[in-house]
Amino acid sequence: MTTSCSAPLLATAVLVLALLVGVQAAPSPAASAAPVDTVADSCDAIRDFVNYTFCVTALRSAGPGASTADRHAHLLIAADLAAARGASARDAADAMARTERDPAARDGLEACTFLYGASSVPALGFLRGYVAVRAWDRAWELLSLTGQAGIGCEAALDEAPQAKGRMAAANKEFDQLSAMATALFNKIARRHAGMS
Repeated sequence: MTTSCSAPLLATAVLVLALLVGVQAAPSPAASAAPVDTVADSCDAIRDFVNYTFCVTALRSAGPGASTADRHAHLLIAADLAAARGASARDAADAMARTERDPAARDGLEACTFLYGASSVPALGFLRGYVAVRAWDRAWELLSLTGQAGIGCEAALDEAPQAKGRMAAANKEFDQLSAMATALFNKIARRHAGMS
């Protein structure tokens, strides 16, 4: 049995149900906006110093979270990548030096091992630690050491073209990753620390 009171109640229930369905079906402004690709943004900001495609590929290699990470996280990723590449270049130079018969090549490869192992790789590790806690001034003091190994290794092998060729790819990739970390650092640290 229906009463006159139940008709308005039924109409109200239908109206509320329709509204709820409509609210759920309507896209929210946040859901309809395309997510910002922060990797592209960070790499675009430093494209005068680093190859854009290299930068994007390197940062994306850190995993899917890189696309939504901020520039500070991208700097940490770049420092980690540069340190890892420097460590593998150091290990490669060390292994080659042990079996090298040409004295000039062996000396150059030992210099590469030293430059990566005693200069750039540890400096990148310390830089990363300071950047993680936003100690910009302390990180700044290490910046000049972070990129020396690739260039120094290349120069140390000038008298040994074959060994230089074997180290060329590692040196180049390290130089690019180190330049990427430096450029990102400069974009962030100067803004936060008031550096000139």
